[in-house]
Amino acid sequence: METKTLPVCPVETTLTLISDKWKVLILRDLLSGTKRFGELKKSIGGVSQKVLTTQLRQMEDSGLLNRTVYPEVPPRVEYTLTELGYSLKPVLDAMGSWGEAYQRKNT
Repeated sequence: METKTLPVCPVETTLTLISDKWKVLILRDLLSGTKRFGELKKSIGGVSQKVLTTQLRQMEDSGLLNRTVYPEVPPRVEYTLTELGYSLKPVLDAMGSWGEAYQRKNT
């Protein structure tokens, strides 16, 4: 995990780790299990390879996911949430519930 000073406010700390929309979508996709880079890129859509790579590296540095490289040709890279990453499930579930309620109310 990165050794940087975290904000005093717990909400701000959470936002520091998952504030980018791509990170939230990566978490959403990895909650169902391990995924390869191409699977993530395809399921997220609209994200460039460079941005996805950057987001995955930041999440790995924060301890939210593990990156496993298999010594094959071509190399196979898989991403899996850590226990810390899985602990964000209630947060994402709450965001999903709130979004569904908002959609129902505003459609």
